Amino acid sequence: MNQNLRTSTALALVLGLLSGPAFADMEAAKAFLDAEIGDLSTLSRADQEAEMQWFIDAAKPFAGMDIKVVSETITTHEYESQVLAPAFEKITGIKVTHDLIGEGDVVEKLQTQMQSGENIYDAYVNDSDLIGTHWRYQQVRNLTDWMAAEGKDVTNPGLDLGDYIGTQFTTAPDGKLYQLPDQQFANLYWFRYDWFTDPALMAEFKEKYGYDLGVPVNWSAYEDIAEFFTGRTIDGVEVFGSMDYGKKDPSLGWRYTDAWMSMAGMGDKGEPNGLPVDEWGIRVNEKSQPVGACVARGGAANSPAAVYAVEKAIEWLNKYSPPAAMGMTFSEAGPVPGQGNIAQQMFMYTTFVAPLVDSPAVMNADGTPKWRLAPSPHGVYWEEGMKVGYQDVGSWTLMKSTPEDRAKAAWLYAQFVGSKTVDVKKSHVGLTFARESTISHASFTERADKLGGLVEFYRSPDRVRWSPTGTNVPDYPKLAQLWWQNIGDAMSGAKSAQDALDSLCSDMEKVMERIERAGIQGDLGPVMNPERDPAEWLAEPGSPKPAIENEREEPKTVAYDALVASWK
Repeated sequence: MNQNLRTSTALALVLGLLSGPAFADMEAAKAFLDAEIGDLSTLSRADQEAEMQWFIDAAKPFAGMDIKVVSETITTHEYESQVLAPAFEKITGIKVTHDLIGEGDVVEKLQTQMQSGENIYDAYVNDSDLIGTHWRYQQVRNLTDWMAAEGKDVTNPGLDLGDYIGTQFTTAPDGKLYQLPDQQFANLYWFRYDWFTDPALMAEFKEKYGYDLGVPVNWSAYEDIAEFFTGRTIDGVEVFGSMDYGKKDPSLGWRYTDAWMSMAGMGDKGEPNGLPVDEWGIRVNEKSQPVGACVARGGAANSPAAVYAVEKAIEWLNKYSPPAAMGMTFSEAGPVPGQGNIAQQMFMYTTFVAPLVDSPAVMNADGTPKWRLAPSPHGVYWEEGMKVGYQDVGSWTLMKSTPEDRAKAAWLYAQFVGSKTVDVKKSHVGLTFARESTISHASFTERADKLGGLVEFYRSPDRVRWSPTGTNVPDYPKLAQLWWQNIGDAMSGAKSAQDALDSLCSDMEKVMERIERAGIQGDLGPVMNPERDPAEWLAEPGSPKPAIENEREEPKTVAYDALVASWK
């Protein structure tokens, strides 16, 4: 069974469908099911055909329509764009142009549509990180109400929202669903299991550091392991003990808002997000209104824990990562561990697991990986009960500025690419799960030993502890750009970490003050706290937290196999 996007089956299907006559009926659906899906579905063949018949019937009013949708460029969306969109056209008669662009560009296009009212795209796959934005601005269709009213005739009776694993992250405090999950991936610790279990390396590490080489539980252990591996030669290759990226680019901001700060211990306790201070350092009041980001207003974006987080990232990038890493972006750095010279990575977006399994340097001849995935270690300011990591939930979003007929046609496509008929196969290609039934499918039990712990993680009860950005962030597009610009100054050495974070929190507060003055978010918008002496806030319980004199705690590791056993 070959699940790769570049399978001859998938390509043959696309070529065959594109070259055939333009018709929308069950014959096209059956050809698609035969050539592309087979038994990789949670539905029986009869139920697959019934679901395809529903799409055919529901799409009739929109046959011949051309729609445009957009998503970031990852393997999952490449499969949707190159395989599923052409199949959808043949089955329904609706032509979909599924554009693939950078995530930052997706946010920019969405922001432009919000500000101008011009219908740029008929649907967006954008991260649930924008849930606070969508809830406050009310410029996207509230799917809960829309599916029950205007969108009822184009909502699949087999949609089964309860089967989606990310809807808790796309539901706002008002209890309404604003986005439909399409794919989901976590940030996990990645390491070379073959090296970590090598008896000679284990003995050498134990002799040098006094404790066992294993999965680091805290940053002190991560640092020791990075030092231990950096500069040594293994299998004729010079090894680096860590991997990261540092280019001043929109993706640099994700590096920190995607839970690096909360893993360091910057925010408050609370899952899925710290409350009242979240992983962006933004504090909210009891009405979920943002009240500040700087310590002087009760925020934590420039707190001692935030400074510690940025300084450690810069130190490790310079000491233990390949020299080119400082000039890399997210997409450039992601594949580097697959080259075979990286010992560990603090967190890897698991969207990069799909290309990893195609990298011979880190795979055994029998198709099992030389690496494993585990929970990321946490910093010295972290406390039990805090957020442990980030999970991206790329989700279908329908803007109110999109005309009704185009929104309905796009909604049909969004449901098709995540349907129970399609989702298991799509998940084998991209390894970004969205449905519980897919995770439980027997084909993933068979493939689990080839994926280094990914399946075990997604089947574990711990999975829900990894979460996206929450609702404390009132305007993701405006605030996100401030992160990479300011932290980029610290990365380049133009500013100290403290100065860069002082600028960051000040810039965030200026944006929130403008939103407050404009009143455009009504009772949900920011209401800024008056400034106080930062020492007063640091003396209070919770975040922002005062500086810890010794930021190196006792290092701690855990055996990987014991860790995985605990997931079961």
